[in-house]
Amino acid sequence: MGKVGGIDEAGRGPLIGPLVICGVCCDELSLDMLKSLGVKDSKLLTPLRREELFDKIIAIVDHHKIIIIPPDEIDMAVNSSTTNLNWLEAMKSADIINTLPMDKVILDCPSQNIPSYTKYVKDRLNKDVRIVCEYKADLNHVIVAAASILAKVTRDREIEKIKETIGVDFGSGYTSDPKTREFLVEHTALGNGIFRKSWMTYKVLEGKKEQKTLGEY
Repeated sequence: MGKVGGIDEAGRGPLIGPLVICGVCCDELSLDMLKSLGVKDSKLLTPLRREELFDKIIAIVDHHKIIIIPPDEIDMAVNSSTTNLNWLEAMKSADIINTLPMDKVILDCPSQNIPSYTKYVKDRLNKDVRIVCEYKADLNHVIVAAASILAKVTRDREIEKIKETIGVDFGSGYTSDPKTREFLVEHTALGNGIFRKSWMTYKVLEGKKEQKTLGEY
C-alpha cells in the first residue's frame, strides 16, 4: 500500500513572524486513525485542541517535515522580479516532497491557477510522485488537515518565542489585530527579522515616518 502525503502552511498573511510549511505522510490505514482522532482543518480548532493534537499526529503519521521561513526570506521572494510568495511556497513544498517517502501528495494550493502551480512544483521534484493540488484542500483531506495543524502550532510557538525575546505582547501578528497595529506604529524600526518589510502596511507606515523626519529639517 502506498504512502499518501499532505502539505499545508500557516502564516501567509501576517505582518509579523514566519511562514510555516508542513508536510506529513502515512499509509492509507492511518488516515482513519487521524479521522478518529478528530483531525480537521486547523482553523476549525481551538488553539488548545491544536496543541493537544500536535504530538498525537506526529505519533500516527510515518514521517513529517516542518519548514520555518523567516520574514527576511519572505521579503526576498516578494521583492524579487522572478518569484513571489506562491512560488516560494511551491519551492518549499517541492523540498518536502523530495524529502518524504510518498507516492501521492495532496497540496493545499494557494493559487487559483492550479495547473500552473502544479507544474511549478513538479518541475522541482527529483522523483515520480502523483500530485493533487486543490484550493482549500485542508477542508477536504484529513492528511492535509494534519499538516495544517502541525504548521499552525509551530507558527504559534514561533510567535510566542518572538514575544518572549522582545518582551512585548503584539497580539496575533496580523494587521487586522489592533494590538499588532499599535505595536507596528511604535516599533517599525525594530530589527531581528520580526516584520515582513515587503508588506504594504509596513511600507506605508515607514514612508510616513521618513516624511515626518524630513519635515523636521
